Amino acid sequence: MEILFWILLGLIIYTYIGYGVIIGIIVKLFGLSKKSNLDLKAYPPVTLFVAAYNEKDFVDIKIKNSFELDYPKDKLTHLWITDGSDDGTPDILRKYDGVKVYHEDKRSGKTAAIHRGLQFVESSIVIFCDGNTILSKDTVKAVVKAFEDPKVGCVAGEKRIIEKNSESASGSGEGAYWKYESILKKLDSALYSAVGGVGELFAVRKELFETVENDTILDDFVITLKIAMKGYKIKYVPEATASETPSDNVKEELKRKIRISAGGYQSIGRLPSLLNPFKHGVLSFQFWSRKVLRWVGVPLAMILILPLNIYLAYSNNFQLDNIFTIFLILQSIFYFFVLLGRLLTNVNISFKAIFLPYYIFMMNYAAIMGGIRYFKGSQSVNWERAKRAKMS
Repeated sequence: MEILFWILLGLIIYTYIGYGVIIGIIVKLFGLSKKSNLDLKAYPPVTLFVAAYNEKDFVDIKIKNSFELDYPKDKLTHLWITDGSDDGTPDILRKYDGVKVYHEDKRSGKTAAIHRGLQFVESSIVIFCDGNTILSKDTVKAVVKAFEDPKVGCVAGEKRIIEKNSESASGSGEGAYWKYESILKKLDSALYSAVGGVGELFAVRKELFETVENDTILDDFVITLKIAMKGYKIKYVPEATASETPSDNVKEELKRKIRISAGGYQSIGRLPSLLNPFKHGVLSFQFWSRKVLRWVGVPLAMILILPLNIYLAYSNNFQLDNIFTIFLILQSIFYFFVLLGRLLTNVNISFKAIFLPYYIFMMNYAAIMGGIRYFKGSQSVNWERAKRAKMS
């Protein structure tokens, strides 16, 4: 029982802290991290591809942002696929000169929209982004610069959450999570490759694009990793940023996280060879450490470790100088802050760290529920967009 406790604790610590520390040391010792600049050798044609569903509230803001990107206008194509949208999104887009809009009334999911839209792409470099994200001015330049390395097959941009001075549980947790993710992605990329892209902002070489099943939940993740499995790298480029507001509340964030977790289980099943370190080496090690353990290992470990800890502390008469009693106290403090975070869910607080335990708990709860939903086959490929706070 004691051995099992230490294994579970080690798994949790490794996943959330240990992996980052280990690769951080490796990157530092071997000087793998390199500073980048945005001086381009050439300005190749680029397509900014947006697969949007009912984004009328963001279209004008998004188009204004897209037109202000620092890249030659004659080299940048704006392409939107609006399949299934019935809120007037296509009509708003058609008012803008220089925007190619392709629409079908039938809604078949984002993956199908991407597949259909690629036939209209003429450039080698395709940048995918969401209709509700704001890109940094140098995004296209930063992406193109990364592709000057022929070993790079994909580029992953940095997702940022637009935060206020004080936030509720959803905004505080999501903001902290993506700052942490950004650090790990930088280290992943410096070590070998980022582990997948996110739909808010990623880019691929069109000739390397491989179609995936239309019922793929995490299309961005699977598309980019399939390219990485061919021997190309996913370069993380923090200069290319996509900013969006946090989920409007915890309920909306939980809905999003459950869907992602269900997609995580699906992705593991559809990328089985990536689990084999003898075939994919460092990429496999990164996949296990960054995704498999987080989606599957840690949630199960957190379910088991609390009752196991209670049993071991009880076996030692809850003595205060006993290591298992000490860990039980620490777990109790953690869950106290989980409960406090739950009680203060909709209260805006400037000391945002108070919500971190609650957000961590929520992520693991979502992973469990996502796994259940996946195995029940009840997760739809059609994305029900989480409500997000309004941009100020």
